[in-house]
Amino acid sequence: MSITDTRPAEDNSPSAPPIPDDSPRSGARRRLHLAPLALRLHFYAAFFVAPFILIAALTGALYAIAPTIEGFVSRDLLQVDTTGVDQALSAQVGAAVATRPDLTLVAVAPAPNEGDTTRVLFNDPALGDSERLSVFVDPHTAQPVGESVVYGSGGALPLRTWLSEFHRSLHLGEPGRLYSELAASWLWVIALFGLVLWVHRVRKRRERRSAQWLLKPDLSQPRRRKMNWHGAIGVWILPVLLLLSATGTTWSAYAGENVTKLREELSWTTPAVRATLPGTAGPAQSAGGDHHSGGQAVAAPVDLSARIAQLDRVYEVARAEGITQGAEIAVPATPEMAFGIKELRLPGTYTVDSLAVDGSTGTVTDRLAFADWPLMAKLTNWGIAFHMGLLFGPLNQLLLFAIMAGLVTVLVLGYRMWWQRRPTRRAALPAPPRRGVLRRTSPLITVPLVAAAVAVGWFLPLIGVSVVVFLLVDVALGLAARADQV
Repeated sequence: MSITDTRPAEDNSPSAPPIPDDSPRSGARRRLHLAPLALRLHFYAAFFVAPFILIAALTGALYAIAPTIEGFVSRDLLQVDTTGVDQALSAQVGAAVATRPDLTLVAVAPAPNEGDTTRVLFNDPALGDSERLSVFVDPHTAQPVGESVVYGSGGALPLRTWLSEFHRSLHLGEPGRLYSELAASWLWVIALFGLVLWVHRVRKRRERRSAQWLLKPDLSQPRRRKMNWHGAIGVWILPVLLLLSATGTTWSAYAGENVTKLREELSWTTPAVRATLPGTAGPAQSAGGDHHSGGQAVAAPVDLSARIAQLDRVYEVARAEGITQGAEIAVPATPEMAFGIKELRLPGTYTVDSLAVDGSTGTVTDRLAFADWPLMAKLTNWGIAFHMGLLFGPLNQLLLFAIMAGLVTVLVLGYRMWWQRRPTRRAALPAPPRRGVLRRTSPLITVPLVAAAVAVGWFLPLIGVSVVVFLLVDVALGLAARADQV
């Protein structure tokens, strides 16, 4: 939801007198009304932040369908037309290693479905964080079909990676991440205050004031159609906006650190199996799936050919243990490490089970079922997969694209209404809602509200900084208005 106003244009000036309340409530009850306060906060937040949210919505729409675009553009790497029995996994990996003997083998992701290619992953010191080189192999012939840099645990190819970074930072580096963090931090605030205003507006109607009219735009009044479409569409997309705001915050620079600390304090972090073999002195490490350091950079002081040969046994054990969907097998770099098998975040995959297997004996040394994850870790995993358009495939992507289109519509309608409510046609800009809202609001609301604002501003720093800016602008406008009256 964006910038709206429920008052006639002539009452929009900073010096306009208060509007009488025709309801039978007492003065105390009127002071508890949230609508005037919500209107002012909604106005300033939407006015200054909505442009950033608009950019995030447009880039997010592209990001939402990126997996489908990737599948079409990179079909020669991701799909094969051959059929038949799959070759041994060791043969597939051996063929890939033969093409890149200069790099360190770190993992292999067997073809998850018929017609898919197997990914053999290498650490390349020339690549950046979370990047690895993947050689794509036809599983039926064990012949490499090409190679590409892949990014993150989702294995995004360059095009999807570019669209992801475009949505995340507009390719402006760390300073560019501030735009997306500002949008993600404020999106839920603006949306919820917009909901308060919309509920208040529907309740004030003489007719069509039931709860169903929160979802159904009232088109009986032509002059209010923009407002009604603005409010109704905002309610339609609100649940998904809240989810996108929450998951987007986890990737942000400053708020993301606070989210990580909170998850650690509450034991909501994602667990991992122990990859160190029993009876060895090696440190406990995560078995597979952690690629934020660019893979295992230390060359393995073991017989690589023996490790590759052990992949067949390890893969067979993993399938026998129930890991039958797309997974990645991390190749241990030292003798005291086990093979780590972890299910990948793929469309239609809702669990992330993992195992650690001793390659020499085929013994399962540790296991972690997704069912044993903390609830918040599960919800985080599902939320991130949904945000990436991977939770339930193309339908997920279409839903996200539709939500982004709805958000753009709400924002455009909001600015359109704001511009049309100028006090006069000669005015350069419409005036904000009337001042003095906090002074007329009961302390029963203002004290908890200020305390909540301070807490939110600390946890989401860009909200805190921008609120200070809003207050400075508001004070400056108030002083200018008084000067004009003198």
